[in-house]
Amino acid sequence: MLDINEIKNIIPHRDPFLFIDEIIEFEKGVKAIGIKQIKEDEYFFKGHFPDYPVVPGVIIVEALAQVGAVVILSLEENKGKLAFFAGIDKFRFKKQVLPGDKLKLEVQIIKSKGSIGKGNAVAYVNDKVVALGELMFAVSETTKRAIG
Repeated sequence: MLDINEIKNIIPHRDPFLFIDEIIEFEKGVKAIGIKQIKEDEYFFKGHFPDYPVVPGVIIVEALAQVGAVVILSLEENKGKLAFFAGIDKFRFKKQVLPGDKLKLEVQIIKSKGSIGKGNAVAYVNDKVVALGELMFAVSETTKRAIG
């Protein structure tokens, strides 16, 4: 298990763009299961949709990608690097994710060669699949750059 501080030691994401609260199952370089408790005051609900709040699919995919980044960036050879999206394949959304839902995010790495890899990703609410697909990633060195 990893708490929020341990997650922040592995991936660079921070509020308001960190979408994992904890990791409840973890095998470095292989798989992880993360949790995101969807709060009623999440910033994206203001516009998606004001009268019927639903978690945007892209947020679910990003949360899954962050769990995948924990898996791959936890490897010693990847410490301090970044994991970028290289592709999103075969993604399907089965059910809506609503305020108050507990999102369970599972990613298993199925292929990795050099700096490129692929993972199977599944999101659940109450043990029912809400989204699934494949995520491709590219691991890269980081260099600081100024914004603005």
